[in-house]
Amino acid sequence: MRTAPIVGWVFSPLDEELELLPGEYTPHTYECLVRLGAWMPFEEAAGTLAGILRVRVSGSEAVRTTEAAGAAYVAIQADEVAELERKAPPAPAGVEQLVFSGDGAMVPVLHGQWKEVRTLVIGEVSGTTSGEIRTQAQSYFSRLASAEEFTRLALVETHRRGVENSRRVGAVVDGAEWLQGLIDYHAPQSVRILDFAHAAQRIAAIATLLPHATSDAAHGWLTTSLHTLKHEGASKLLAELRHLQTQAPDNEALTDHLTYLEKRQEEMRYPEFIAQGWPIGSGIVESANKLVVEARLKGAGMHWQPANVNPMLALRNIVCSNRWDEAWPQIENHLRCQANLKRRQQSQQRFKARCAKTQAAKLARATPAPPLSTSHPPADIQTPDPAPSPLPGQPRSPKRPAPDHPWRRSPIGSARYRSTHSAKS
Repeated sequence: MRTAPIVGWVFSPLDEELELLPGEYTPHTYECLVRLGAWMPFEEAAGTLAGILRVRVSGSEAVRTTEAAGAAYVAIQADEVAELERKAPPAPAGVEQLVFSGDGAMVPVLHGQWKEVRTLVIGEVSGTTSGEIRTQAQSYFSRLASAEEFTRLALVETHRRGVENSRRVGAVVDGAEWLQGLIDYHAPQSVRILDFAHAAQRIAAIATLLPHATSDAAHGWLTTSLHTLKHEGASKLLAELRHLQTQAPDNEALTDHLTYLEKRQEEMRYPEFIAQGWPIGSGIVESANKLVVEARLKGAGMHWQPANVNPMLALRNIVCSNRWDEAWPQIENHLRCQANLKRRQQSQQRFKARCAKTQAAKLARATPAPPLSTSHPPADIQTPDPAPSPLPGQPRSPKRPAPDHPWRRSPIGSARYRSTHSAKS
């Protein structure tokens, strides 16, 4: 009985027709696993999937699947940024009043190191509740990147939200210089507001430097100063601080805080900002740091590969912004195209290898074996020494005539004649 030959792994074209994703799971199972992995630790995600769909997945498989999907969305957004930079299409329609803010948060990576993740949050001002200005429809963009690269990549979100076309835009940030560059790039027309809590920290530091002031007196001065700053503006407070500096000109800390606040006086017009309906605190981005970054990437015992941080941040951005239904089809299509391209490349490589092998076999059959050289015989073949040529005057030794020599056809040369005369003699 003959057995069938062993063949290699192949991919059925039916899998492409069914729009399957890489791996052994159905598209629905794949999506559920990635979505769970974006919300909770990978081992918990695998256990939850088994409890809901009765599909058993290892924790390592949950890691690979989730991070692959996140990496796909990072690539999608990078391509979108390049396309926006190349074509510069008009931005979508904006809203009446838009506010955005940015900040950084530290995440643990391998070898006990920490890296800063930058986050941009964009929201719509929805009104005032109990004296506080509220925002809604927040969306997030986070990356582990330099300030320059983050500013460039954030274009994908500011363009999508129509920051350019919103009628009024406010930027509430702390005093970090990279945030000013972010505003200059994406919304130079915005109203710039220094986070009130950040200004309060500087004033609280000045309160500890007051000469001959007790702790109670410093606390009372701080409370009065912050009330003045919020309801009357920065002019009166800065005048008082300049007077304090003249009394202590050698106090470098006081001079440093005063210089910082004077540089940002236009960003501390808090009574005007409140009247215009702007928030004066960057609570939206502080909440974003906790919700988007820290809740998933700063768990107990977590230490991330730097290359895997951005894929997780990309997934956190879409799940926390309630944009999963919009983004997942893009991720699914990208993963499917990657898998199809890889399969085609592997198929082409196998085809080329078979062609090369077949061509080599044909060439081997068509090429005759090279003749043995008579000038240089192999060492193991003994060739007889040629007979020495006779000296001049010596008779040559008789040679046997060739089979077709005329002598053999004569009566003398026939075999019968030779045998008869041999017997008589």
